Amino acid sequence: MQNELIATVAAITVICYLIGMGCKAYGKIDKWIPVIVGITGGILGVVGMYTIKAFPAEDVLNAIAVGIASGLASTGVNQIVKQLSQKDSYLSADSAK
Repeated sequence: MQNELIATVAAITVICYLIGMGCKAYGKIDKWIPVIVGITGGILGVVGMYTIKAFPAEDVLNAIAVGIASGLASTGVNQIVKQLSQKDSYLSADSAK
């Protein structure tokens, strides 16, 4: 049961991450990406509540909250990937002093 709960929330995060990547590729709406993925996550949370038996929310308000949190988590995942893919620039700057 616990694994199903994690999988449903992860699915929303992955979908929102891909939507955020599409927005980034579009290029003109970068500052709105957190809002877009948050709203998308909220919508997917409500859809998930009605379609997934093991969804972690039983009412619409909690489903929206779970979805928004999952959608916003996708921006955090993006930042982790971004930070890990950069070279340790702060280390090289410190060693140059």
